[in-house]
Parts: sequence; C-alpha cells; structure tokens
Amino acid sequence: MAFMFGCEGACLEYPTKKVLDDVTLGVHEGDRIGIVGQNGDGKSTLLGVFAGTVELEGGLVRRTRGLTMGLLGQTDDLADDETVEHAVVGDMPEYLWAGDARIREIISALIADIPWDAKVGTLSGGQRRRVDLTRLLIGDWDVLMLDEPTNHLDMRAIAWLARHLTSRWPKGQGALLVVTHDRWFLDEVATSMWEVHDGQVDPFEGGYSAYILQRVERERVAQVAEQRRKSLARKELAWLSRGARARATKPKFHMERAIELIEGEPPARNTLELRATAMQRLGKRVVELTRVTEKFGDKTVLNNIDWMIGPGDRYGILGENGAGKTTLLKIIQGAIQPTSGFVKIGKTVKFAVLSQRLDELEEMGKYRVTEVLSRHKTRVVVDGKETTPAKLLERLGFSSKHLYTRICDLSGGQKRRLQLLLILLEEPNVLILDEPGNDLDTDMLAVLEDLLDTWAGTLVMVTHDRYLMERVTDDQFALIDGKLRHVPRGVDEYLELLDERDAAARSFAEVTGQTGANQGEAGSISGDGFSRAVPALSNAELRELKKRRGSLEKRIATAGKRVEEKQAEMAAADPTDFMALGRLQGELNDLKAAKGALEDEWLEVADVLGEL
Repeated sequence: MAFMFGCEGACLEYPTKKVLDDVTLGVHEGDRIGIVGQNGDGKSTLLGVFAGTVELEGGLVRRTRGLTMGLLGQTDDLADDETVEHAVVGDMPEYLWAGDARIREIISALIADIPWDAKVGTLSGGQRRRVDLTRLLIGDWDVLMLDEPTNHLDMRAIAWLARHLTSRWPKGQGALLVVTHDRWFLDEVATSMWEVHDGQVDPFEGGYSAYILQRVERERVAQVAEQRRKSLARKELAWLSRGARARATKPKFHMERAIELIEGEPPARNTLELRATAMQRLGKRVVELTRVTEKFGDKTVLNNIDWMIGPGDRYGILGENGAGKTTLLKIIQGAIQPTSGFVKIGKTVKFAVLSQRLDELEEMGKYRVTEVLSRHKTRVVVDGKETTPAKLLERLGFSSKHLYTRICDLSGGQKRRLQLLLILLEEPNVLILDEPGNDLDTDMLAVLEDLLDTWAGTLVMVTHDRYLMERVTDDQFALIDGKLRHVPRGVDEYLELLDERDAAARSFAEVTGQTGANQGEAGSISGDGFSRAVPALSNAELRELKKRRGSLEKRIATAGKRVEEKQAEMAAADPTDFMALGRLQGELNDLKAAKGALEDEWLEVADVLGEL
C-alpha cells in the first residue's frame, strides 16, 4: 500500500498538557482508521495537524504531492447568508449535481428535511452540522477526516453513513480517519484503531471489538496497575463476545483468545436479581399507558399507545428525529398530559431524568464540586456497597483535585458525569435517560454502562448511540408514525421497518402518479424531487399552533422569572446552613423542571411548524 501522509517526531504542547510527544505515524492507501481516547487527549488536534490547521512545535508532517484531503471539524465555516443549496453544491450547475445519483443519495439521506433555499444562518446547530457533512461527502477526496460525524444523526442516518463510507472507495484505495464515541460505528467502518493518550498514539489492528481485545491482552501481559480500567474493558469484551456484535465481527479477532480472556467473567448484569430488588422498591406497578394519543393541531405524534413499564424493565426507545420520543418521555413522567388516554403512575415511583440540557449545572457554576456534593447524603449504596459521593465521582473519572474545581470550569464531559452522579444521589427508582452518551469518550461510556449494570430500578432510554442502546437496555421499542411496537431483534428490525415503510410509500406514489413535484405541493419540505414528504398543515392548524407557541413563550418567560427569584433567594441564604440550602435547591430544581417541560413542549410545536 502506497504512503499517503503522516508525521515524524511530532511534538505539540499546550500550557497545561503535552498533546503529542515525539509521535511518528503513517497513513497508507486503503487505511480505515478509528481514533479513540479520553476527552482532551488530542484526537481532534491530531486531525488538525494532518489537515494543516494546527501547527506543530516540533517534527514534520509529510504528504504525497497532489493529495486531496477533506476535513469535518467540530465547527463549520459555512456563511450565514448563503443558501443551503450554495453551501452544499456551490456554483455547480443544477443539471450536474441533480443528474448525479451519488450526490442525490447523499442529499436525500442527510438533509432531505431541510429547505433547499433556506439561509444557513436560520438553521439549528444540528442542521448546520448535517449540511456541512453533506457538503464534504459530495466532494471527491483522496482522504476523509471526520470529527464526530454521527453527532445530530439518528440511527438510520448513522447506518447509512457507515454503508457509504465502507463503499466510498474501491478496496485498497482512499483513506479514512474518524474520531467518534459511537462504538458500533467504529466497528462498521474501521479496520484499524489509534488510541491517543498521554502524548502518545498506540496503533491496534481491527475495529473497536478487536481494539478492546488487544488492549485487555496488553494490560494482562504488562500486569498494569490500572485494575479498574482493566475490569471495565474485560467486562465490555465479555458482552461483545457473547452478543450479536461478536457474531458479526468474528473475523476481526481470534475468538479463541477472547474466550480465554473472559473465562470466569460473569454476564454484564444479573437481570433476575436486579428485577427482584426493583420490585421491592417499586411494587408491581410503575407506569401504564392506556390508549394514549398526543396531537399538535391535527398532527398526531402519538397514536393510541398502550404500554406497560414494570419494575426492573430496561427499555430503549428508537425513532427518527422528530418522531415524538421526547414527548413520550414527558408523558411517562407525567410532565405533560396526553390529548387523550390515561397514564397511571405507581405510588412509590420516584423519577429522575438525565436530560440533554445542563441548565441545572450552569446555575451552580460559581460553586465548587465539593460544595455541591455537601448538599447531598454523605453515604450512598452502589452495587450493594456503601460509598461516598466523592469516591463515586472518582469512579466516574474525577481526580481529587477536581473536587475543588468550580462547576463553570469543568469540561462538557465532566459536567455530564457530575450531572449523572447528582441524579443517582437522589436515589430514584425510575431513571429516564435522554442521550446520556453526549460528551463522553469511549472509556467513560464503559464506566457509565458499568454503573448502570448495578442499578436496581426501571430504566427508559433514548439514544442514537446503537452500541449504548444494545448494551444497556434489555428490550427496544420503535416509535414509527405515532405507533409504538416492540422490536425483538432490536435496531436491525427497526431499520428494516423504516425501509419497508418507505418502500410502501414509494409504491403508493408510483401508483397514484405523485411525482416529487406533486409531493412538494402536498407538503414536502423542499420540493427538490427527493425530499422526504411530510403532512401539510391547513391555515387553521397553523394559526392554532402559532397561538399555542405564543402562549408557551409567555409561560416560559414567567417560569424563567420564578427561577431567577429562587436563585436570588439562594444567593442571599446563609452558605453554612446546608438544610436551608438543600430545601431551596429542591424548590429550584422543581421550578427548572417545570420550565424545562415547557421548553420541550415549545420545541415540539416549533418542530411541527418547521422552525427547527
């Protein structure tokens, strides 16, 4: 395989950390490399070095002449005043890009729901990200370097992207470098791995599953002192080797060696024991939905759903963006009442919600971690053992010095882990997780999974991280066109259902003679001939939704004022009176939860109006 690019003796140091310490790497034609490492260890910096956007302090970067490289960074360079069309295809004539099946497929898979003539400045962050990814993929590159390409993609789009990247170049041609925490995606696209840590980059053969095997074996041979990290890797390997991913990736590593390494390793969790404990805490009833329907105007988001969630159940909810997953979570909690139907919540149920927002931590920004922990119990039981919040935080990757760090100075991943800890300290018995993997690297995701394995209660999770979904939940349910159905085969069955639905829709369009233009008149987003059709709203429905949106905005403003007043009351309270601070914090959490519910409802309405 011919050499394409690489670095020799690369050195780079920031004021507080050495990112690259005499690193030598090479990328050859046909390489498909996944890059992993802890947050802040330099994965994105490494891509920047190769792309030429980050300058080394020492060493050389070499590239073959005429090499073309495409980079998807964490931020985009799109101009706010240009249209989506110009951002994606530039000045390319329409007959060229519209006549190219490859370009049409990329656009349809990633941005079919975004108006073609919309200004980039009016798009949400997730929409801009997808536009930037589309722009990159339609280009003709020798090398693609992607930094978290699965962010803001649903499972279907992630599966499509994996297929696209594996078939983009003929075997032995092109090169791919991808930084992502999505472990399923890594196993699909990567044939080798780089682990970035402590200024070094360690290479591994094979995808993520093979990387886990080799890392465990290296640790075993070297008899490293990091027993906790080793235990997590062995436990994850046990799950990989016994589950569906092992059957799909057997050629990638020697299964005999894996079996030897995990001999005696117990299953990831004792389901029967956890369920028995959950029944003691919850009783027989947790949440029961009967004929639940939720509508926005005449648009039905949830359609006559019957669902029973019992003690110890670990359910995952699958669905496309905008399918109504957040609405369903709110109804389960009792945060919003459905348009029709009934929701029964057990008397002993105590909910805790890990949302995508970090608002509650932002409000605590001036406090140190230890000050926040002092408002909670000094002892907590985890995995049947009593421990302190500080020890549990250490398990989540915090060092002792982090205890005295102000919340505002923590990284996004650290805030996410602290948010999870504070929720667990409330000792809930029903845990609702909305994209819990955001901002976490692969090692911290393994820690999160290990922690949830020993949590005795009911768990409902929404995530686009396929690996996390299959690893943490026991059963998955698909929310498709307002209907909720059990998918025993998990994500694979869910994706098949989406394909069947779309094939039926295409057949119907062909029979009725509805072309792309006709569908555009009937309510397709962009009318470009390959956009996903959506139901059109009448003028009366639009007026009703806009009226509801206006009412929600006023209620959100009022809720915000109440939060500010409670924060001022906390600021004026005696900082040594922990009882009073705890009471005020509880009241503040309730007010913020009410505000959050209103904001989520506003987002649902805005989504229906096409404003997101």
